[in-house]
Amino acid sequence: MATREFKDLITRVNPSTPGCPQETMFQYIRDAAIRACERTLAWRYTQPKFNLTAGVPQYNYNKPFDTEVHAVLATWMNDEPLDRLTLDEATDRYPAWVDTYTTAADIAEYGSEPQAITQLSPHQFVVLPLPDAEKTYTMRMIYALKPSRTATEMDEVIFNDLEEVILHGALQHLLVLPNTNWSDRELASYHAKQFIAQVTERRARANLGNSRGSLSVQIPRFA
Repeated sequence: MATREFKDLITRVNPSTPGCPQETMFQYIRDAAIRACERTLAWRYTQPKFNLTAGVPQYNYNKPFDTEVHAVLATWMNDEPLDRLTLDEATDRYPAWVDTYTTAADIAEYGSEPQAITQLSPHQFVVLPLPDAEKTYTMRMIYALKPSRTATEMDEVIFNDLEEVILHGALQHLLVLPNTNWSDRELASYHAKQFIAQVTERRARANLGNSRGSLSVQIPRFA
């Protein structure tokens, strides 16, 4: 996977923020990239197939370095779709989901064919009920990624596609920083509107059918 560094965008941010330290611009560019990925779901990744382990419900995502999973878009087990549940729904339907069983007797008693999946954190997910040992359960997953808070780069193709979104997102927040010689609330309002418009366009273009709610946006107001 070819990558592109966030610092590549500094030369486009700098003319609107004269005197802004490069490290500050870098941080706001990364924050804007995270927001852009969260709102557009544009960075989609297919995890390689893998098999579940009998008696084990909890797994780590096999994802690129310095990324987090923002949304699970689709999952199949043995080519059949699994239900995607919120954590509350999973807890209500499978109250014993946190248990892990290692003995054959316990797995036989408490295990079953998994029917659902829930995201536990940006790095882990849970299949429910816990897998039994009756057959091999092969998983396929597609999810939406975002850069981690320590990332210095992201997928080049996605960065190129979201470059204008990220640029507007970074500038809308940099331009309202207090006590700076580059503060410009009128220009910040312009970039906020552009950010929202381009996020909405790219979200619509992605046309992803996933379990998350429809996009809701609100233009920030600046005093």
